[in-house]
Amino acid sequence: MTEVEDRIAAGSSPDGRPDLPAMGFKGWLRWTWRQLTSMKTALVLLFLLALGAVPGSLIPQTGVDPIKVADFLEMHPKLGPFYDKLGLFDVYKSAWFSAIYLLLFISLIGCVVPRLGVYLKAVRSRPPKPPRNLNRLAGFETITVEKDPDAVLDAARKELRRRRFRVESYDGAIGAERGYLREAGNLLFHFSLILALIGVAWGSLFGYRGTVLVVVGNGFANSLAQYDDFTSGSAFDSENDLPPFALTVKDFEAKFQESGPQKGAAREFNADITYQETPDGPEKSYDLRVNHPLKLDGSSVYLLGHGYAPKVTVKDGTGQVAFSGPAPFLPQDGNFSSFGVIKAPDARPVTLGFEGFFLPTAVIDDLGPRSVFPDDLNPALVMTGFYGRPQPETGKPESVYQLDKNKLTQFEKDGDKLRFQLKPGDSLTLPDKAGSITFDGYSRWVKLQVSHTPGTGLALGGVVLMILGLMGSLFIHPRRTWVRVREEDGRTVVEVAGLDRGPERGLGDELHAITNALKPQPDAQEKP
Repeated sequence: MTEVEDRIAAGSSPDGRPDLPAMGFKGWLRWTWRQLTSMKTALVLLFLLALGAVPGSLIPQTGVDPIKVADFLEMHPKLGPFYDKLGLFDVYKSAWFSAIYLLLFISLIGCVVPRLGVYLKAVRSRPPKPPRNLNRLAGFETITVEKDPDAVLDAARKELRRRRFRVESYDGAIGAERGYLREAGNLLFHFSLILALIGVAWGSLFGYRGTVLVVVGNGFANSLAQYDDFTSGSAFDSENDLPPFALTVKDFEAKFQESGPQKGAAREFNADITYQETPDGPEKSYDLRVNHPLKLDGSSVYLLGHGYAPKVTVKDGTGQVAFSGPAPFLPQDGNFSSFGVIKAPDARPVTLGFEGFFLPTAVIDDLGPRSVFPDDLNPALVMTGFYGRPQPETGKPESVYQLDKNKLTQFEKDGDKLRFQLKPGDSLTLPDKAGSITFDGYSRWVKLQVSHTPGTGLALGGVVLMILGLMGSLFIHPRRTWVRVREEDGRTVVEVAGLDRGPERGLGDELHAITNALKPQPDAQEKP
């Protein structure tokens, strides 16, 4: 037989390397599990989770603002559908984000649970015997004393225990170790991370959050139809799980700094509300303030913002009222120059629309119309108007804060675009007898957020424990110390050595202190 044939017959490849057995299905499963539960994989998944959350902050989300999503799809006919296929309009409920989250959870459990057994075994283990050559260790000192070896070991045992070492006696030597809580800190950190992930997952599955804008004097019932935007977890039933409370905003008061360098700065926001926890329950009052939410049946009602809602009456060309009531305007700056629109799609013979600014303290000069103070000291409505042919309803959601001017024409007066200013009580007749608009007054509105996050306490507890675990792993330093004695020429030779299992901080000083404690102390009478 040739040499190659001999190698093949002996179970080797022609180049001399032995043939390895096939891994098989179980082998591949074992290899996959080891890769998934490695710390390197956990760090990669944690990075991917943070990276995957970025689109949720940059791209409009369906659960937060579906109108912006619809606008994005309309403005980007090619990019929008591609984003939609990737789930970028609903990142936190997408399949790929959930997969990363689940894999990270499994990886952390696979990392931590086996290490727990190793740690518990290490806690129960005895401090190791002293090495043969103590003088080769990083810290080493030796002294010779006129004491009995057993007395020296007893003194060493007391000194080490005083320094919170765990001590084990051997033949003519002592082994001591401390710093076991360092590994406990590592384990606590990882377990706390799992706890925080469970809390976040719990809140994501069973929680909900919605916002609603309520004009002062109006009410809100906690039902899905009354929210401006609403998002909930996949395990939350929005039809049956919403608590049946209702509230009414009776009044709202805002106070601002009136003078000094911080003129116009907010000082106090208070919403006077009444609420009922159940439809048949008693009516109660509450002073809703920023960072002082109202707690109702596990849900919290927060005061997020406020603004102005001009009360306007629009009549069409036939004299019929096409719109009447408050229209919320959104603040654009710190002085509450507020932009908004008023729509009268039912006006005839032409539909009417208006957009412009409500200025609580109006000033109109060369810089244009603006407000110079956030409180209502000189309110005015500065607007322009549009008209167009009546359009059939499409069912497509439209923003109440934007006016679609694609099929509208701006009014003109004396050859220029129509612009007008109204004080409370003023009216304006539109050109071509298209109708009129009257500024009846104004109210305030408040923006409320209603949320229920059941896993917040668990997640917060996990974060606190993570910090404690991290502090333990950073500031606790494992250290081993050995003391060995032997008799030599009628005297006792003492060897003291130490080894840090981390950064060597103060090892030499501690060994020197232990050595000094083993030296004979002079009698009190001999001390000066």
